[in-house]
Amino acid sequence: MGFLLLGLALLIALPGAPAKAAQDKDQDRTLSPYFFVENGDPAVDKLPLKETRADVHIVGVIADVLVTQVYRNEGSRPLNARYVFPASTRAAVHGMTMQVGNERIRARIREKQQAKKEFEAAKAEGKSAALLEQQRPNVFSMSVANVMPQDEIRVELHYSELLVPTEGVYEFVYPTVVGPRYSKAPESKAEESGWVKSPYLHEKEEPSYGFNIETRIAAGMPIDEILTPSHQTHVDWEDGNTARVRLDPRETKGGNRDYILRYRLAGQQVQTGLLLYPGQPGQPGQDENFFLLMVQPPRRVLPAQIPQREYIFVLDVSGSMRGFPLDTAKTLMSELIGNLRPTDRFNVLLFSGASKLIAPQSLPATPENVRQVIEEVENAQGGGETELGAALGSAMALPETAGVSRTMIVITDGFVEAEASLCEQIRTRLNRSNLFAFGIGTSVNRSLIEGMAHAGQGEPFIVTEPGEARETAKRFREYVRSPVLTHVEVETTDFQTSDVEPLSVPDLFADRPLVIFGKWHGKPAGTIRVTGLGGEGKFEKVFDVSAARPAADNQALRYLWARARVARLSDYGAERDEANRQAVTGLGLKYELLTAYTSFVAVHEKVRNQEGSAQNVDQPLPMPEGVSDSAVGVPEPELPLLIALGTLLLALTAAARVRTRRASR
Repeated sequence: MGFLLLGLALLIALPGAPAKAAQDKDQDRTLSPYFFVENGDPAVDKLPLKETRADVHIVGVIADVLVTQVYRNEGSRPLNARYVFPASTRAAVHGMTMQVGNERIRARIREKQQAKKEFEAAKAEGKSAALLEQQRPNVFSMSVANVMPQDEIRVELHYSELLVPTEGVYEFVYPTVVGPRYSKAPESKAEESGWVKSPYLHEKEEPSYGFNIETRIAAGMPIDEILTPSHQTHVDWEDGNTARVRLDPRETKGGNRDYILRYRLAGQQVQTGLLLYPGQPGQPGQDENFFLLMVQPPRRVLPAQIPQREYIFVLDVSGSMRGFPLDTAKTLMSELIGNLRPTDRFNVLLFSGASKLIAPQSLPATPENVRQVIEEVENAQGGGETELGAALGSAMALPETAGVSRTMIVITDGFVEAEASLCEQIRTRLNRSNLFAFGIGTSVNRSLIEGMAHAGQGEPFIVTEPGEARETAKRFREYVRSPVLTHVEVETTDFQTSDVEPLSVPDLFADRPLVIFGKWHGKPAGTIRVTGLGGEGKFEKVFDVSAARPAADNQALRYLWARARVARLSDYGAERDEANRQAVTGLGLKYELLTAYTSFVAVHEKVRNQEGSAQNVDQPLPMPEGVSDSAVGVPEPELPLLIALGTLLLALTAAARVRTRRASR
């Protein structure tokens, strides 16, 4: 009886002990994702997001996207809901509306803290409101306040993006889920939003909300083929230049992987040339003229002499890579290493929570060395944290060989939180090397992959399935051996321009058009001349500005230019500069653009929640397809209870043993 009373006392007392310990260590607690646990309270709807839908219109080279999120409260208590979701790294978000019943409210763009203040005030007053914030260039959060029982609130966000073909293939990607991010940041010092600390469903659990996407392509030229490797779809052709792509009804729970649509124009054509947008005189903020120039580079030619190269491979073997991502990465590594030339040198660094260098110095790519390293890579097991920063530091600290060009290849899913510091690390420490980033998985952190490649003057590659590994490795080899265009310069004659983006055009590795944005003044006349060095020598192309017709339909150019300028000013690490911060804020307010420092807020002026109190709910996210539970770890909300129960079981086991010994005597 005494042991039973002891057990009951422990059961009552112990849950408080871990809670006290957690409170004492709150300053050291890291910001981490956790597993969603249903608490069983029928009054609270823990899954308020019921549907997300995207309507995509591609006209020429510009995609116009309308995203609709439907929130419905099926419980009996008012809710404040938050949903973290991804977007394209090139998305220029320039509009939001909220619909409550039959009323539509157009969101206003505000400085981020002001938008937050207006949203919190509306929430406290019992008004329905919506707040759209940018957490990362490709991660947004939607907060919806005072969703009343049996209520439905629809939020629409509008964005545009430019589609630039690579190797003649146009690709539109609609990201659907934010993968769990590894972070060592203390919770007490984290951003107010704390978006990294989000609940996740277990692997293979279907998303709790419906997903749908429909795309209309009006290419203006004959379309040769349309592919959607990520989802099952149906294609309805209106004519040879226009098609509508619909999601198969069986894919309504397909929101656990990026939607990827690719199409190719007949005859390997790509749309290039000059687009002009005439401003609207007399309308503040809309009276500027914008241009977009897309230049098709010369064809790739392999040089006769390819210099000796050194390749440093940095391979992620952390917990989030376990399973499909790591298996795909191994296939990719075998292709990359197995096709090195004997004159090349190479080394491999495997990393998770710690880093392991396969050799103290780079090895010649002899058949025996290649075989041994591939075998060691094949034996690597996924598990542990994702200390990418430390791994990059170790790789960049390796001694260089005089006269040998070094290329660094990073292979990861990018599920880390410190994107800015990683890209700044690459920019400041890479020296004369190039860095190419390979993103592996169905919901890659494209912002980090593209950011690392940009900072390292290289190219990003995305591999979403094992079958793509071989072709991707082939493309990489072509890029490194023979850049398409170098020493690029752009000059104008009798055509007045300003605020041109980019400031300088980097060497072009991929077979894709050069893209140049800017503003123009006066008459649309004169010429634009683009020069550079290609595989066959000097390259030159001249565009007659008067041949392009200014069109009001090109209004998206003002948003795309502003997005390009914001991207440069916010260029990973630059956001710590106060002058750049002010410039980005000004651009966001002037062009009504979502940025790191400007947000959209919509408020329904009627008080709908008279009591003012509501349950806060974080919408749980599906685990990206192919990613294991190892990416998250243990269910955080249950951890104190698990510790308490474990301690109780140990105490009861010990007590039972003592009792057994006494009885045996």
